Amino acid sequence: MALLQSIRDHHYERRIFVGRIVLSIVVATLLLGTVVSRLVQLQVVNYEQYAEKAQGNRIRTQPVSPIRGLVLDRSGRVLAENLPAYQLELIPEQVEDIRDTLSRLAELGLIERDDIEELIAESRETQRFRPVTLNPRLDDEEISRFAVQRARFPGVDFKPRLVRHYPDGEAIAHAVGYVGRMTVEDLQRVDTSRYAGTTQAGQTGLEASYESRLHGDAGFRHIVTNARGRQITTGSGGVIDALPEDELPDPGDNLLLTLDIELQTLATELMKDRRGAIVAIDPNNGDILAMISAPSFDPNMFAVGGMSRAQYASVAEDPDRPLFNRAVRGIYPPGSTIKPMLALAALESGATNLTRKIMCRGYFTLPNSTHRYRDWKPEGHGPIDIHQAVSQSCDVYFYEISNEIGIDRMHDYLVQFGLGYQTGVDIGGERSGLVPSTTWKREAFRSRDDKRWYDGETVIASIGQGYMNATPLQLAAATGALGTRGMRFRPRLVAGWQDPLTGEVTELEPAQLPTVDIKNEFYWDDVIASMNSVLQDHRGTAFAAGRDLPYRVAGKSGTSQVFSVGQDEEYNEEEIEERLRDHALFISFAPLENPAIAVAVIVENGSSGSTTAAPIAMAIMDHYLEHKNAAQ
Repeated sequence: MALLQSIRDHHYERRIFVGRIVLSIVVATLLLGTVVSRLVQLQVVNYEQYAEKAQGNRIRTQPVSPIRGLVLDRSGRVLAENLPAYQLELIPEQVEDIRDTLSRLAELGLIERDDIEELIAESRETQRFRPVTLNPRLDDEEISRFAVQRARFPGVDFKPRLVRHYPDGEAIAHAVGYVGRMTVEDLQRVDTSRYAGTTQAGQTGLEASYESRLHGDAGFRHIVTNARGRQITTGSGGVIDALPEDELPDPGDNLLLTLDIELQTLATELMKDRRGAIVAIDPNNGDILAMISAPSFDPNMFAVGGMSRAQYASVAEDPDRPLFNRAVRGIYPPGSTIKPMLALAALESGATNLTRKIMCRGYFTLPNSTHRYRDWKPEGHGPIDIHQAVSQSCDVYFYEISNEIGIDRMHDYLVQFGLGYQTGVDIGGERSGLVPSTTWKREAFRSRDDKRWYDGETVIASIGQGYMNATPLQLAAATGALGTRGMRFRPRLVAGWQDPLTGEVTELEPAQLPTVDIKNEFYWDDVIASMNSVLQDHRGTAFAAGRDLPYRVAGKSGTSQVFSVGQDEEYNEEEIEERLRDHALFISFAPLENPAIAVAVIVENGSSGSTTAAPIAMAIMDHYLEHKNAAQ
């Protein structure tokens, strides 16, 4: 033990201990100096730079969506507007049991029970202090129902917002369209800077085709947030009060339409409980005065996603297809409505003349064939000229001259009236229809026999059957060209737009199309006169609908088959299922000398164009011309 004590060197150990203490003090001093120098650099030298960055972390830019432009008819009546409404919201962090809360809201009828799982998932994915929309549009009864129960639902409340509203509902559904929740495809094709904060976009009709002009540009406001991103109230002093200037949103332009809402409403009423379409057009500039598809739907059900799944299913699965725009997408055999155009083609090409008469015995046969192509009048019309063939709608006359015209020449004249091609109307989804030709058939079919064009196909094409089909809009535009003796304009629904801030109006010029090439003016005179006889000659097919009119009018009835009747069978309407009956068509324009309106009407399974579609067309023209004359 004494030996160990003699070995230990206390002085040496003390020197080591003191040295370590000194080293620790030096290191600590250096570290403290580094921290202090860094603090001086941050707080004094680079204060302004980091203060600005810190402020930027606290100040967030919040988008402000613009007010959507209005849609106005030709007289300034509002067809689409923005109204204040209330939506039901839930803040997740303020709700203890979200599932129970949603279930109780469903019991009150404030949300759909089928939506609960989706809403729960949404509440989990979003920041817990951000509201989740439960019901985008509460009506007055729902607001009252919730108000008396509000105490039972902490964290749930309703909030005001603007929603799209269509005062005339079904009358404008297919023309104006509707807005709905933006899809992934919508987000991919829009300018995200303009759509910041926007959740709705036009889905159909003009709301979709003029989306960019109606929407406007988003603005921004600046808010102060804490580290968790929650908005906080700004202080009373310091840099936190010096927020950047907000940028106000630019509202969308107001669309000025060519539609006459009174005429549009009348057309909707005339087609109540029917399927089909009506298009009325001003032949002098292409303005669409009315365009309806029946049956229709209430676009307000779609606004701001306000339609429940059950409601959507009832509309989407309806066999009458109310969501389908028959006016621009429905394609129908035009039937005898093309006879005035074919009469011009036959006269101009020399296939017939104004005095030639053909004996109509009620049927027609091709050379070396026993197949009978029947006339609508079983006993026949007797000897008949081209004027009478149009006014009395004699099928045999057109059967007889069809192969003299030829399918290719028939095609070349009909496409001049706009048939077989899209009209270019300013609304999406338009279909082109079809005017067949030998070239078309060679390209459309594969087998050798199917590629060949047969004389019998020309015969049935001459009365608007077979492969031929057209949309109601195309027929209205072609009718307008008949009324103007070949002058054509592109149909349009929008005449211009208005800046809502300045009131400045931008008017669009009508787009004139190539005229119909008929060199002999006398042919126009005779064909138009024959169309006048349809309605105002006692032998005309629609004399009952036009005999008491106070103005001169031209028209043509048409009936197109939905299914074929055998050679030895008779068409008995009463024995045929309603949806297999013939379609009823009618085209017309008035006044005869200086047309102001052209109309095309198609009533699906309406059987007779003269008795079903013609009175509808006359009611449209009566209303429009009466009000037009009163305005003058």
